[in-house]
Amino acid sequence: MVLQYTMGTYMSFLTLTGRVAIVTGAAQGIGFHTAKMMCRNGMKVALVDLKEDALKKAVEELNALAARSAESTFAEAAFFVCDVSDDKSIEKTINEIAAHFGQIDVLVNCAGILSATKIPDIQREEWDRVLGVNLGGSFFMVQKALPHLQKSKHGRVINISSVAGRMGGVENSMSYAASKGGLCAITRGMARHLGPFKITVNAVCPGPTRTPIMDTYTEEQMRNLESKNFLGRIGESDDVAAGICYLASEEAGYVTGIMLDINGGFWIG
Repeated sequence: MVLQYTMGTYMSFLTLTGRVAIVTGAAQGIGFHTAKMMCRNGMKVALVDLKEDALKKAVEELNALAARSAESTFAEAAFFVCDVSDDKSIEKTINEIAAHFGQIDVLVNCAGILSATKIPDIQREEWDRVLGVNLGGSFFMVQKALPHLQKSKHGRVINISSVAGRMGGVENSMSYAASKGGLCAITRGMARHLGPFKITVNAVCPGPTRTPIMDTYTEEQMRNLESKNFLGRIGESDDVAAGICYLASEEAGYVTGIMLDINGGFWIG
């Protein structure tokens, strides 16, 4: 399903127009807000998620935004159902996206599972599932997209890690912290290995961000997280999406191997 997304008086100081991005986990939260911000900046975006119904609703929302707008910047979005923990599903989706758009310039690995299971209660099944989606899914998305990124003049990989990956987490499970810490590690390694192909690889490390996957947290847990933030609030998805768009832009062409902290000071607090 294709969205013709026309917007116009929206101004950006970032060069993004005409590039094709894949955003995983795009049906909601940070992934959806990133896809929307990229569309508003003239990018063509493949929204990727496992939840087909949610993807359809996401595209309907973007259609509604486009219908209410008289802006001139033109972008296109299409959705693709994919299980990032399954290699065959990833390969099929990458091929479909490349066939649809004709190129792939940017990959944003945002698909993830949030877990708050305590150390004594974590079971092997949960551990493998969280690592399989958050870490393995991101790695194999890059692997399968690499031939297309190598052809691009603007190759970008942006992994969505977490402050939990930087400091071991606060209310998160060790499976989640391990997966996000692993993303920081492979981001640095990929930056080194993919640099010769002029592909930049960076990670964004959000702090607690108001998204549907935080619905499992209690009010006490949320207050605890807010108290550890210099700015005294939970982050919003657009806070993170803005940083992702910067790393995807022409202006970030000399930035690679970094962990961009968007967490209100949580990381150093």
